[in-house]
Amino acid sequence: MRLSRYFLPVLKETPKEAEIISHQLMLRAGMVRQQAAGSYSWLPLGLKVLNKIVRIIEEEQNRSGAIQLLMPTLQSADLWRESGRYDAYGKEMLRIKDRHERDMLYGPTNEEMITDIFRGFVRSYKDLPLNLYHVQWKFRDEVRPRFGTMRSREFLMKDAYSFDLDEASAVKAYYRMFVAYLRTFHRMGLTAIPMRADTGPIGGNLSHEFIILAETGESAVFCHADLLDKPIPAIDTDFCGDLEPIFQDWTSLYAATEEMVDMPAFEADVPEHKRLSARGIEVGHIFYFGTKYSEPMKATVTGPDGKDVTVHMGSYGIGPSRLVPAVIEASHDEAGIVWPVSVAPFEAVVINLKVGDSASDSACEELYARLESEGIDVAYDDRDQGAGGKFATADLIGIPYQLIVGPRGLKEGMAEIKHRKSGERETLPIGDAVNRLKTLIIPQRRDAV
Repeated sequence: MRLSRYFLPVLKETPKEAEIISHQLMLRAGMVRQQAAGSYSWLPLGLKVLNKIVRIIEEEQNRSGAIQLLMPTLQSADLWRESGRYDAYGKEMLRIKDRHERDMLYGPTNEEMITDIFRGFVRSYKDLPLNLYHVQWKFRDEVRPRFGTMRSREFLMKDAYSFDLDEASAVKAYYRMFVAYLRTFHRMGLTAIPMRADTGPIGGNLSHEFIILAETGESAVFCHADLLDKPIPAIDTDFCGDLEPIFQDWTSLYAATEEMVDMPAFEADVPEHKRLSARGIEVGHIFYFGTKYSEPMKATVTGPDGKDVTVHMGSYGIGPSRLVPAVIEASHDEAGIVWPVSVAPFEAVVINLKVGDSASDSACEELYARLESEGIDVAYDDRDQGAGGKFATADLIGIPYQLIVGPRGLKEGMAEIKHRKSGERETLPIGDAVNRLKTLIIPQRRDAV
């Protein structure tokens, strides 16, 4: 992408309404624009990051055996009356009427609708286990939306819903999602700690939040410090095998949100030098809730003995539009965002230090074309402006690698690569630049196999 033709409305000053660093940087980098309280337009740079995050989520969901569909944003109130949640959910639910005066709502979550889909098609235990997921926009009328897309009223969610014949099978489905979530966040460059959590209005008796530590986190968390360095399950984990040992290994060390913490137990279970009390950002939440929805909504299958069995369910959420600022909170510096390669809007940028100079223009065009042909997601800063402004923009928007080309270096046949994260600079023959970037970028993509 040539930046001279790209829509990138970066800001020099920090907007006054932005309270936390991720909100400030998302506005300054031209990623989003607020349209109303808690409602944002995703501009091209922000949308690229959001789409890359969604792609990683979808790949890991697919690998775990979940099957993607898409449900509508507007739901009938009748489904929620069946489950008993329509009146109980609270003012966060946006209730509306259509032209025929039928009660509708803008979905804050989808347990009722997916249960209705399941009961309409699945009849036999032979069709289980089943896990269906979608990625869809949702709305919750927060009393105080804040922190940009970290806590907005309209947000993008990945929701998965598992259906199983009994509790034992449902818990196995829970383990699959638990492991899939560990790997999902790892691929985004995040250390996400699973913590015992309150089930809230979703319901159920088994629940974990996945938390990344950040000073701007909304709640306090308490955990064993060794969880920060725990190895992530291998990329070739067999999702059809026994994942309970992984679950037990991760949950054997104390970790709980402030709603669930038992301070005497925390102090008894964790040595003093390993106790970690911090602020955290929730980036995922998984639930097992048994027959909470399937029983009132009569979601049953014929069991092996020919009798009807009420299915056991779980739900598993990740907020992609929350993950974008969460990654920024975890990875930034004074100059701007420091994206991991796996979710960066561009993996590299070619910076032409002197647009209009024939040698610089020719070299940059060739490098840009070669990088594109090698599958590198590359931007080309061909704007007619000073080098300082180009460097500042590249640092602000967080592109992992800058390939810097100018007349002085070209006289010696050299180019420069700047590593955004470390600040390291390396000078090398211009003919080696493309291969060097490939060796830097490709191993960091953390693609699934």
